[in-house]
Amino acid sequence: MAKKTRNRAGAAGAATGENPRRPCPCGSGKRYKACHGAGDDVIVTRPFAGLAAEPDLVAMREFLPSAVAPLPLREASPVPVTLATVLPGASAALVRPDGEILLGMQVQTRSGDLSADLARALRWAREAEPGSALPVVGPGVGGAEPIRLQDVLDADASLELTLHPDFGWWVAGSDDGAEPAPEVAATLERANAVIMPTEPVVAEGVRAAYWVDTGTKAHLRWVRPEPEDQLMAALARLQARGELALTEDTRYAGAFRAHGLLVPVWDLDRELHVKEWAAPVAAFAARLEAALAGLADEPLTDAERRARDALAGKQVTLR
Repeated sequence: MAKKTRNRAGAAGAATGENPRRPCPCGSGKRYKACHGAGDDVIVTRPFAGLAAEPDLVAMREFLPSAVAPLPLREASPVPVTLATVLPGASAALVRPDGEILLGMQVQTRSGDLSADLARALRWAREAEPGSALPVVGPGVGGAEPIRLQDVLDADASLELTLHPDFGWWVAGSDDGAEPAPEVAATLERANAVIMPTEPVVAEGVRAAYWVDTGTKAHLRWVRPEPEDQLMAALARLQARGELALTEDTRYAGAFRAHGLLVPVWDLDRELHVKEWAAPVAAFAARLEAALAGLADEPLTDAERRARDALAGKQVTLR
């Protein structure tokens, strides 16, 4: 049997799923149905490629604590379908008594393709009885026919995220306003105790940027959709110009890679309200867009290349 290769460029350029003979996004060179769609354990490094909602999905998977969003399906659903950061018991999916479907992002997985896991969980939920929950998703769940999120989502739609300060929505509307059972209340209390306050930075030209209070520091975490090489070159150009900080009192802390995207992080002043960061973040967004646009015409200078190398030392990779 030929040895599989993991081609990151192939993963980043995966097809959106309209062609049944599309190549597998893992980069093996095989058709998806004959590779990862058949239960292969190859890791898909950029599972949400081709979707406008990609930055939102990465944020929900990696660091948003309590958030929900209607899933923008290609075809209308007879029941509401809601994407959630985490569900009770870290379930992959659950069906409320009224039929509403909830899909969890922060779950244990048995495959290397998060996109396929979400699509499988959705297909399972559509056939499940009200009140059912799916603890773990993976190959074999929801039928044998391969499916990915790109097959069912509106590729051009972003997510309309709602962030919550706690997990009260876990039980909201499920028991006609009745108090949750003691064990449910205890689970909620434990979950609420570990939430880090998180709010979106709302500003023109800014998307998927979040203020996070860790208890000792405040950060801006910003999921960027650009290819890593382009983004790092633009950040290096700003660093060489002394324009990488959001304000004089902020510090660029580094970046982490998550599911094929880069997430730059800044240390912020905890005393300032999230709304006070809107203007500095919007101004930085404009500088970054200009730097990105200029890359095609002006190669990096020696100083900018040194800045890029220094910034690369501040990166970590998350699965």
